[in-house]
Amino acid sequence: MNAWWHEVWVTLQAEFADVGDASQLTRITVRLLMAAVLGAILGFEREHKGKAAGVRTHMLVALGAALFVLVPQMSGSQADAMSRVVQGVIAGIGFLGAGTILKNNEGDEGHVKGLTTAAGLWMTAAIGVSAGLGREATAVLSTLLALAILSVMPAVVRMIDKDKDQNP
Repeated sequence: MNAWWHEVWVTLQAEFADVGDASQLTRITVRLLMAAVLGAILGFEREHKGKAAGVRTHMLVALGAALFVLVPQMSGSQADAMSRVVQGVIAGIGFLGAGTILKNNEGDEGHVKGLTTAAGLWMTAAIGVSAGLGREATAVLSTLLALAILSVMPAVVRMIDKDKDQNP
């Protein structure tokens, strides 16, 4: 019976041996944490504005996208395989984004809601892919630009609309 437990232990060690050393563990941790934190930043902004997809959704999208590219990269996938992985992430996020878009047909004009949320989830996935591929600076810069678009542009649009109303 002792040999049986030893075999189980050796098998478990082999199953969890995908992290070879401290540098690889650090790299994985930094990339996944970076994706989650950057997703949380965009998610907080959306949640603060009362949107359906908030902190948890954005964190999971960014983390999932990072994981989808990190694992094949660690496994030694070639560029063509990574290209297909990224294409799959983009398509999957497209379905998720489509679920956030609603069309309200009340009145004479149809009103579409959720396009910004869908675009934000798409952007969050792209940021997760960047972080997962080790492009942390690109991921941070993209997050800052997206945050500026989501928080500053509505004020700019209101200001322009206000000027139009005052000067017909």
